[in-house]
Amino acid sequence: MYVEQLYTKCLSEAAYFISEGGEAAIIDPLRDVDVYLRLAEEKQVKIKYIFETHFHADFVSGHLELARQTGATIVYGPDTEASFAFHKAKDGEEFSIGSLKMTVLHTPGHTLESSCYLLHDEQGAPYCIFTGDTLFVGDVGRPDLFSGELSKEELAAKLYHSLNTKIKPLADNIILYPAHGPGSSCGKNLGPDTFSTIGVQKQMNYALQDMTEEEFVQKVTSGLAEPPAYFPINAKINKTGYEELDTVMQKGLTPLDVPAFKALVSEGAWILDTRNSTVFTEAFIPESVSIGLDGRFAEWAGIVLPFGQQLVLVTDEGKEEESITRLARIGFDSVLGFLKGGIEAWKSAGEPLDLIIDIDVDELAMDLPNDKRLEILDVRKETEFNDGHIKGASNMPLSTFSDILTIAMVDPERNLYVHCAGGYRSVIAASLLKRQGFHNLRNVLGGYAKIKEIKEIPLVKTAAENV
Repeated sequence: MYVEQLYTKCLSEAAYFISEGGEAAIIDPLRDVDVYLRLAEEKQVKIKYIFETHFHADFVSGHLELARQTGATIVYGPDTEASFAFHKAKDGEEFSIGSLKMTVLHTPGHTLESSCYLLHDEQGAPYCIFTGDTLFVGDVGRPDLFSGELSKEELAAKLYHSLNTKIKPLADNIILYPAHGPGSSCGKNLGPDTFSTIGVQKQMNYALQDMTEEEFVQKVTSGLAEPPAYFPINAKINKTGYEELDTVMQKGLTPLDVPAFKALVSEGAWILDTRNSTVFTEAFIPESVSIGLDGRFAEWAGIVLPFGQQLVLVTDEGKEEESITRLARIGFDSVLGFLKGGIEAWKSAGEPLDLIIDIDVDELAMDLPNDKRLEILDVRKETEFNDGHIKGASNMPLSTFSDILTIAMVDPERNLYVHCAGGYRSVIAASLLKRQGFHNLRNVLGGYAKIKEIKEIPLVKTAAENV
């Protein structure tokens, strides 16, 4: 028996490869399926099943692409309705992978069709369970993402019964393999690990403690942040189907000379610059949006860019395919091409450049008491802000920048100093502000991690003290 977790850190997503006796199964694959095909070839096994735990909201699954290339059967749990061919499993139904058995456990709550897959080893003993978004390390899947006509409270009630009747009775030694790890927006506060055991979760996961249904519903539905706008779109794509990745790649990998690049921009395409954020600030094409490949690239692209917006790319040489692939993972298929030769080609053509002024925290400390027009824009999450921030700072989470009204609230007469936790999000925010015509801004290098080291910068801990 071979079981491997294939973890994609920038999406906090875990897919799984299981093989035995010349057969294999994939759990919750990403859209770019080459890694699963390579593994199958290395292990000399045939992919027999593609098990989907539910309709994912945070990424486009590879179920259709993988089935097309391998002939494998797509399996979803009960209550699934989709626009493509798949096997709708019954609760308790068993599937064989060589001498292994996989049992379907219908666990509605995160979504109606959510199901877990319990894997039995060669001797028939339960070995591990793939829980999708039903159960995470330290958390459970939020019930407000793709709930159909049910309220989040109604789905949370279903999740309560799923956990108590299907998960808690399992043996403590069974390995827990969830679909997501820390940083995912599919739960409220996932733990730092990407796998655990049922026994450990019974001890430390708040959702598996003894409580009434009413108490559980209140705990699970309280404190939910607004989900990213692309989540329901991705869930719908996974339910109805999508364009083949090869077609998306062929279109996106079109090299564009400077005149062709400029022509597409004049027709409405947005410029997405995927270079490292520290390089972007030094020189970029005016009106570019910076989302560097060095961070949670696809997630932030999905949050701040309009879905379906046509894009042209500026990348480091050799990073074009990676940029397009990672965008395609969240259904952003409208890349029209990339600037051939990158930013150097733009410079060589004598085209205008823009920049964002970077300052270190010592300069911020000097400017704070002396610049009466200075305004601090803290683009971290509200929870991060409340845990500690510069006195007098305005909290404007980057996740809200997709709403043009958010940026409209910024005073254009102020000198804006933008920061996040470490510097990645602040550059995205600064590029979006620049795109809207704000030029009197500074990016604070190192973000709050460096700011809190400077004793001259006054800090407070709650939003209520923001005076």
